[in-house]
Amino acid sequence: MAGKASRMRQVVAVASLLWLLLLPWASAIRRSDFPASFLFGTATSSYQIEGAYLEDNKSLSNWDVFTHVPGSIKDGSTGNVADDHYHRYEEDIELMHSLGTNAYRFSISWARILPKGRFGEVNQLGIEFYNKIIDSLLLKGIEPFVTLSHYDIPQELEDRYGAWLSAEVQRDFGYFADVCFAAFGDRVKYWTTFNEPNVAVLAGYMLGTYPPARCTPPFGSCARGDSDGEPYVATHNVILSHATAVELYRWKYQSKQKGSIGIVMYTTWYEPLTDTPEDRLATERAVAFTVSWFLDPIVYGDYPPEMRRLLGSQLPSFSPEERRKLGYKLDFIGINHYTTLYAMDCMFSSGCPLGQWTQHALAAATGERNGVPIGPPTGRSMFYVVPDGIEKMVTYIMKRYNNLPMFITENGYPQVGEGYTNSEEWLDDQARIQYLDGYLTKVAKVIRDGADVRGYFVWSLVDNFEWLYGYTLRYGLYYVDYRTLERKPKSSALWYKRFLQSLHEDQ
Repeated sequence: MAGKASRMRQVVAVASLLWLLLLPWASAIRRSDFPASFLFGTATSSYQIEGAYLEDNKSLSNWDVFTHVPGSIKDGSTGNVADDHYHRYEEDIELMHSLGTNAYRFSISWARILPKGRFGEVNQLGIEFYNKIIDSLLLKGIEPFVTLSHYDIPQELEDRYGAWLSAEVQRDFGYFADVCFAAFGDRVKYWTTFNEPNVAVLAGYMLGTYPPARCTPPFGSCARGDSDGEPYVATHNVILSHATAVELYRWKYQSKQKGSIGIVMYTTWYEPLTDTPEDRLATERAVAFTVSWFLDPIVYGDYPPEMRRLLGSQLPSFSPEERRKLGYKLDFIGINHYTTLYAMDCMFSSGCPLGQWTQHALAAATGERNGVPIGPPTGRSMFYVVPDGIEKMVTYIMKRYNNLPMFITENGYPQVGEGYTNSEEWLDDQARIQYLDGYLTKVAKVIRDGADVRGYFVWSLVDNFEWLYGYTLRYGLYYVDYRTLERKPKSSALWYKRFLQSLHEDQ
């Protein structure tokens, strides 16, 4: 009887999905609301989907090591297998093609290309793997949009000299970039140096929740670290590593390969908790201490004045030679945006919580005001649905950085698994559809208002390993059964396909 009921639920789910595909969607947003050249895609990262963590000469990355430490990940899981994209990439590229996307954002595993950094040989099997992905994408008319470092770094570099705490890492990152530009740049026209380095630095060196798990109270109780100093040392080396890669690309590759290069930042928009000058200034500091912290040096050659005023000599200084390298800047800014929060002042107010990553900005973040959430909550704590936030974030970056070209490199909705007893319950993800519809509508509006946004990537193509949350959160347009690794389209996948097809219907 149970088997019959299960089969019936499957039939109902498939019928519902087919019905959804056939119906004209009620959304007001259309593909024709965006420029014809606009990139629409999905996004993933190497550690989160590839698996094959020790296959074909790949070495251990910092995340391979970190996830094997008991207690690091919510469900005790690792990325050892993840979605097994390493062996199923053709299937996944076919999923992208079936959606009608024209771009795919993915990252390269540094440890798969250079198992020992610049201290060892280039792994040709790693080169071959990414060549196969790039060539398969292009055969399907899908533009590769490639990130060099999405949190992961060979553990070898951490062990040798402390990775981002040492200026040595600049040489290693430049060497890695050189190898990738030479191997793939004839076909890759969009490069980003780093994904969310602001998250990697804050979580790794202030909060201690990401590798290398360094922190001090009140941010955490790690075995080693300095939460007040190390984040700024690590950031300095990340920024100069970016500059090293961009300088190399400008001089050696760009003129013949005809590509562009940028960086991707994690962005949360903040609204003042109260309509007071103090809270309004707190919101400005909160954004400056997370986004402008990296972008101001790259675009203008120094850290934000909002940070200099509060931190003074705690922030490193750029030498004349480093400023020269920073002069190569970037070609575009990638914006990862998921949520909006309230910010309250902690400069003049007492009672602020300690240990938040906005603490150095003398601001505190919260998702509620008088017990009312800022927007509908999602499956992840402190992630709320506030579509206006993406419009305001893009507008902020547009104004602060002279409307440099922008891409929305991640935007997505997390589902959580409590109460779900079978896969069919994951598939009808109406909340994700409403989220994507609302945020895309605001992206179209900000483009009409003059923002030079050139692409949008849904996070994510498939459910995958979600860092500290392991497999307990699902962002995918496609459901993944982690026992069989079977992929199934959710309602949102069919919605996205329908949205992309609407261009042809409007012509």
